[in-house]
Amino acid sequence: MEQLALLAKRKRTSAARLTKSSKIIKTIIAAIQDKKGENVISMDLRKINEAVADFFIICEATNPPQIKAIAENVQRKVNEKCDENPWHHEGYNSLQWVLLDYVNVVVHVMLPETRKFYKLEDMWSDAVSHEYE
Repeated sequence: MEQLALLAKRKRTSAARLTKSSKIIKTIIAAIQDKKGENVISMDLRKINEAVADFFIICEATNPPQIKAIAENVQRKVNEKCDENPWHHEGYNSLQWVLLDYVNVVVHVMLPETRKFYKLEDMWSDAVSHEYE
């Protein structure tokens, strides 16, 4: 729950208008897929006034080492290809749920049981979602 509280505190910037096909989103999805992240979805939150970001990208990992590998790969690839670093990251200590906050895009890498418990997709059910294979 710490991760959700943190999102509410940070300021959003709208320097660039993102879309589902923006370079950063494509890079994040590819980085997740490189490390075999599962049940990957993007959620377009732009039409939700209360949203803390333009997009959420959510995926699952089967174990804590995979969570770490996915999160580190996302950070590395986004830095290499988009020249961006996360504004904040959270969850590396417990490796149940790692959050990477790129301000307009927030990445959630979670264990399946953590994802089921917090139900982010239900919380933001008004968002347009896209699943990736």
